Amino acid sequence: MTHLNWLAMLLAASVAPTPPMGWNSWDAYGTSVTEAEVKANADSMAAHLKQHGWQYIVVDIQWYEPNARAHGYRPDAELLMDQYGRLLPAPNRFPSAANGRGFKPLAGYVHGKGLKFGIHIMRGIPRQAVRANLPVYGTKVRASEIADMNSTCRWNTDMYGVNMSRPGAQDYYDSLVKLYADWGVDYIKADDIASPLHADEIAALSQAIGKCGRPIVLSLSPGPAELAKAAFYAEHAQLWRVSDDFWDRWQDLRKNFALLRDWAPHVRPGSWPDGDMLPLGRIGIRAERGDDRRTRFTRDEQRTLMTLWSIARSPLMFGGDLPSNDESTLALITNDEVLAVNQKATASRELFSRGERIAWVSDAPDGKSKYLAVFNVGDQGVADIRVNWSELGLPENCELRDLWERKQMGPVRGGCVFSVPSHGAELYKLTPVQ
Repeated sequence: MTHLNWLAMLLAASVAPTPPMGWNSWDAYGTSVTEAEVKANADSMAAHLKQHGWQYIVVDIQWYEPNARAHGYRPDAELLMDQYGRLLPAPNRFPSAANGRGFKPLAGYVHGKGLKFGIHIMRGIPRQAVRANLPVYGTKVRASEIADMNSTCRWNTDMYGVNMSRPGAQDYYDSLVKLYADWGVDYIKADDIASPLHADEIAALSQAIGKCGRPIVLSLSPGPAELAKAAFYAEHAQLWRVSDDFWDRWQDLRKNFALLRDWAPHVRPGSWPDGDMLPLGRIGIRAERGDDRRTRFTRDEQRTLMTLWSIARSPLMFGGDLPSNDESTLALITNDEVLAVNQKATASRELFSRGERIAWVSDAPDGKSKYLAVFNVGDQGVADIRVNWSELGLPENCELRDLWERKQMGPVRGGCVFSVPSHGAELYKLTPVQ
């Protein structure tokens, strides 16, 4: 490992020492979230979630599109930007952004709640800026000189890629991040950049963050990320998507077991393979996929989702509308004993996969206890899952605590058979009895 790589990882660990926990507007509002809705979700997080570790409020894609709509993107939409081709929040949706104030007032509102503020960006430079051939901030270079018009997104028409070999290209990314830092942005979700991999633009964005003077978490999308590039992602970002877009479908959740298993060796402070957002609670209000609904995940599947993301130490970014949460959803995401597994465990790994029976284990921070998750991914009936304490490297006698139910199960000798419903999960802490 080079000295520079070591410094990069040290910085990443300081910016995101634990998996980020927050809310993202995409699953509920797609491209069309408004300032009032963002504030309502910030208010709800401050009132109900902040004390449990949740802190990020992230505005997803196309906040710069005045006429954004549900169910996807308007092709060749007219976007709002400054004289340097830097996108700006649409004031008809974000009134506090009027007169060039950008997201600074909204970020201030979020910060005033004791929370952190994030935005989604697309890789590259707006096609609209290239057509107008706008200058790059702080240079004599024009947009057309750094744009790579052969590098485009497969699913969105807003941007061209940036040719990082051209003079002014790094200056462009520096100018973006400088603007975001001035607004008070704490978290950037960069899209159309991780898969397919655009390594030069990731490095440029990372470099710009490093010199902006503000600690900013960098999250890379979409997935699936390339496992062979794990060291590169960890050097330049704190989160990267390991899955394709994740929605409230069992088949999506089932796929993530293998993905998170394969990425588990790369989990460490500042390095968080990301299983994607949590499509829980009320979603689809004006989203890309589906209409206004409660999550289609069953209660058992919801517990499986939270258990897997917690034991695998994936970031936890809630996708539902927080003010619409019912008591069941709120209880699911505020169980401090479960969240501690996500935030404080180490050495998370799959213990075994035996057909429809899967178990994961991780080390508790006390240095002697273990966390154990058991899953029944079968489609029918209850599965009995036997786990011997010796498989976990634990002694014969262990105290067993059910983290979801928050109750002691008593000392258990040798091991235990767990009866788990179809698509369900259980999560326990095992502590050796002296």
